[in-house]
Amino acid sequence: MLAVVKKPRIELSLNGEGAAEALAWLAKKFDVAVVEDEDRSVPVEETDFWREMNANRVGNLLQAARLKKGVTQKQLAESAGIKQNMVSDYEKGRRRLTRPMAAKLAGILGVSPARLYEEGAGS
Repeated sequence: MLAVVKKPRIELSLNGEGAAEALAWLAKKFDVAVVEDEDRSVPVEETDFWREMNANRVGNLLQAARLKKGVTQKQLAESAGIKQNMVSDYEKGRRRLTRPMAAKLAGILGVSPARLYEEGAGS
C-alpha cells in the first residue's frame, strides 16, 4: 500500500507482513492518508488527500518550488519586492496569484510561470 503522512510530508510504501500494524502505529502519531491499497485500489483523484492538495494547487506548487530552491518566504518576498505576508497568503490560498506575479516568482524560483498560474486565477 502507498501511504502519505500529510504533515510532515512523507510518502512511503508498506508491503508484506506487518504493513497494516505499521500503518496503524503511524496513524496514532500523524495524519495519514492511504493513497493505494492492494485490497482496494482507488484513483488518487477520489482521495481526500487529492482534494485537499488540489483545492490550493497553486499555493502548494509555489511552496514546493520555494522549499526546493531553499529560500524562506521572507527571502522570496524581498527578491520579488513584496511583503512576506503576501507570499504566505499566496501559499495558503488566501490571495490569488496574478499572471505577472506568477511570472516574477517563477523567474526567481527557476520554474515555469505556467506551473504557478491557473487560468481564472487572476489577470
